[in-house]
Amino acid sequence: MGSYFEINDTLQITKEQGFPKELDILKHLKDPIDSDKFLDQIFDFKDKPDIRCYQQPPVRVFLVENVNGKWIYWGLAHITSVTHDYIKKTTSGKFKIIHINSPEEMKKAFDLIDRNPKTNYFE
Repeated sequence: MGSYFEINDTLQITKEQGFPKELDILKHLKDPIDSDKFLDQIFDFKDKPDIRCYQQPPVRVFLVENVNGKWIYWGLAHITSVTHDYIKKTTSGKFKIIHINSPEEMKKAFDLIDRNPKTNYFE
């Protein structure tokens, strides 16, 4: 008997999975959003494929928006709870935004953290 699960340090989600609609990349590039706007707000994410494990909440993760397979490193979040659906094999949960990267930091973050040219939103 065996099982599969993925250990994550990144919350990479689409708008459909719960990425905050308030975070719009085109608006952010023109007029950067301040992290303080989201203090004490809790966001939900849902139906992330596979059973994903994070360290015990609250845990800091990289907050990444997936836009058509391209990744935008928005900043940092705290995952506050995680739920697994073992029938559908999905992960859902809640998170708080703790830092939003400036546009310059977003571009640097990709180079420092990821380096996969296929997922670079800014290329």
